[in-house]
Amino acid sequence: MIFSLFQKGGPLMYLILAGSVLAITVFLERMIHYHRAQIDTDKFLVGLRNVLKKRNIVEAVTICAETPGPVASILKSGILKHGKSREIIKEAIEDASTHEIPRLEKNLIILATIAHITPLLGLLGTVLGMIKAFMVIQQKAGLVNPADLAQGIWEALITTAFGLSIAIPAYMAYNYLVSRVRTFISDMERAASEIVNILDEQEENYEI
Repeated sequence: MIFSLFQKGGPLMYLILAGSVLAITVFLERMIHYHRAQIDTDKFLVGLRNVLKKRNIVEAVTICAETPGPVASILKSGILKHGKSREIIKEAIEDASTHEIPRLEKNLIILATIAHITPLLGLLGTVLGMIKAFMVIQQKAGLVNPADLAQGIWEALITTAFGLSIAIPAYMAYNYLVSRVRTFISDMERAASEIVNILDEQEENYEI
C-alpha cells in the first residue's frame, strides 16, 4: 500500500525520501555526539576546585583532557594559562569556545535545509501533478472522466503530504538540537566564569 502510494507520487518522491534519510542520519549523529559530550557541569567544577585548591595544575589539566565535551575542553585552555592575568585566562577560554561551538552546530544547517526544502519539493510535485491533469483534459478535448485525471491528482496530493510529513518532524528535530546546543553554550559560559574566579582566587591566595 505504502509502496504503491510512493510510486504514484512521481519522481520527486525519491528526492523527498533522500531528504528524510539524510535528516534521520543527521539527527541520530548529533544525538550521539551530544550524549557523549554531556557531563554534570556542577560536579565537574567541584572536582576541579578541589584539585586546584591543592595547586595541582597537572592533575586538573589531565582531568579536563580525559573528560569529553566542550566544557572540559575550554576549561583546560583556561587552566593552562594559570598564573596569568584574568584577561588572558578569559581570552584563552573564549578562543577555545570559538572552536567548540562550531563542532556543536555541525550539520544542523543540513537539517534546517531539509525542513525548508521538502515542503517546496512537495509543492513542486503538486504543480507538476496538476499540469499532468490539465494536459489530459486538453488531450481529451474536455471529454474526460475522473479516472483519466487520477494519476495527476494522485501525484499532486501525495507529494505535498509526503513533503510535509518529512518537513514537520525535521523542523522539530532541528529546534530540539538547537536547544541542546544552547544548553551546552550556557554550561560553557557558566563554567568559564567559575574557573576564572577559581584561578583568580588561587593566585591571590598564593600571593598572600
